[in-house]
Amino acid sequence: MKDDMIDGRIDRRTVLKGAAAAGMIGLAGCADDTETIRWHAGGTGGTYFPLSGEFEGIVEDVTDYNMEVSSTGASVENVGSLGNGDADFALIQNDVAFFAANGTGLDAFEGEPIENLRGVATLYPETIHVIIDPDAGIDSLADLEGRPVNTGDLGSGTQVNALQILESVAGITPDDFDEQNTDFTQAADQIRDGDVDAAFVVGGWPVGAVEELATTADIEILNMSADEREAARADASWFADDTIPAGTYEGIDADVDTVSVQAMIATREEYSADIVEDVSEAIFENVDRLSIKTDFINRDSAQDGMSIDLHEGAARYFE
Repeated sequence: MKDDMIDGRIDRRTVLKGAAAAGMIGLAGCADDTETIRWHAGGTGGTYFPLSGEFEGIVEDVTDYNMEVSSTGASVENVGSLGNGDADFALIQNDVAFFAANGTGLDAFEGEPIENLRGVATLYPETIHVIIDPDAGIDSLADLEGRPVNTGDLGSGTQVNALQILESVAGITPDDFDEQNTDFTQAADQIRDGDVDAAFVVGGWPVGAVEELATTADIEILNMSADEREAARADASWFADDTIPAGTYEGIDADVDTVSVQAMIATREEYSADIVEDVSEAIFENVDRLSIKTDFINRDSAQDGMSIDLHEGAARYFE
């Protein structure tokens, strides 16, 4: 049965490609009928958006689909877009995916699970960066109490992680500090202009907004102690120890210890299994064409840390 499905996929894709080469695409009589995939990414200053752009290039090159990548507030917003059908695929964090599918963990999902949320593939670690103003005198997470701190876009996975870490590690709630909420690029501007003492940025290093900031201003990235990392992991099992290597950002000359979650591709249950299978195949058979997170994204690890049920189309390809 599995071999039949694989053969069916190859035969169907071969027919489509052959028809396209002959100028007689069978799916549609004109370009207006070509399926357009709505893909929701994240802020332009993070990793989701440029990586999604690379996925777009691959998918449009090797399949007969168009792809429309949208900049969004990332994980929590993207889950909502999948839930209501506004998105076909989206990049989200594996912890937010678990919360959403199970209707727990976050106020946005408490008692109201996103029942049509389905997984496609996990991609790479999303590293928690706590960017700090070198003149602010911040040596630990506890030092953020009473300070102006940017925790990321409202509803984003970054905000979720920031609030989790502050409370579990330092006992700090939103009532205990001046919370600011913007995307990564604006957060970098706030650090540069001295409007906040710290900013949380969650993304696969190097994050573009942090790279740019480090070339125009002196920054530090908080080095979490062993006790801080242990406290974060104990309170949230999806966190894993991570390290930002020395030299990743200009002026950061030593390794920075921190924690991370996992980035993943998600879709919605009712979306076409054929398209999900084709997109999965297109991406993971062409990872050599990526320039972002190339050390992590591959077929063999694409189900590591998968926190929700797989979509039928993804199961066809990966299983």
